[in-house]
Amino acid sequence: MITTVQNKQIRQVIKLKKSSRERKRTGLFVAEGLRIFREIPEEQRAKVFVSSDFLKLHGEELKGIPFEEVSPKVFREISDTETPQGILSLVKMKQSTLSEILKRSGSSILLLENLQDPGNLGTLIRTGEGAGVSGIIMSRDTVDIYNPKVIRSTMGSIFRVPFTYTEDLAETVEYLRQQSVHVYAAHLNGTDYTDESYDKISAFLIGNEGNGLTDRIAALADKRIRIPMEGRVESLNAAMAGGLLMYEARRQKKGGS
Repeated sequence: MITTVQNKQIRQVIKLKKSSRERKRTGLFVAEGLRIFREIPEEQRAKVFVSSDFLKLHGEELKGIPFEEVSPKVFREISDTETPQGILSLVKMKQSTLSEILKRSGSSILLLENLQDPGNLGTLIRTGEGAGVSGIIMSRDTVDIYNPKVIRSTMGSIFRVPFTYTEDLAETVEYLRQQSVHVYAAHLNGTDYTDESYDKISAFLIGNEGNGLTDRIAALADKRIRIPMEGRVESLNAAMAGGLLMYEARRQKKGGS
């Protein structure tokens, strides 16, 4: 049993939890909790750490799987939650390519510019799976998808929704349009999103939580669309807005009226 945070493996877990640079260097990220542990594809599972308390209650979950046992005190140090479940995995990174996303027959594609809230990104990934998106494409300045808070918010969808980062979002938008993808920008100065037809391959541009899309990126879209607001509300949370757009595309593709 590992009983000290000075253990080399434990120090690495702590680094991976805190540092995007360390995650990129090693190609590993942290996934904490029993539910997400069950979702990890076997070929991506690199290492499993469990507390002695977890073993007493859920030892059967680890049948045939190598693991490192750590003391409850040490597990609290490596945990990213207030009430640790007692199981944490190191997972190998796996990203899709733009061409792989385009080959999928999903309801739409999600394009994210400079999204910064881990909870928003995680929720969009999970909602995207539910709406049947082909994939998610993010600008390079979007929050790290392997941030523990993002991983936790996806509740396992991270392993099933194709995603990729792009160095040049503007270039990617132009490329998508060349591939007959109709690109819509979520924008305050747009037409009602329910008035549009998404029966063709569609992509939705969602911008930064505070500032929205940059003028440069919004200008590249085929059309600007907005979600109508009542009362004094100006706009919705990015994850909520993205969810409405993705599900409208899904509804239309399924023949909804």
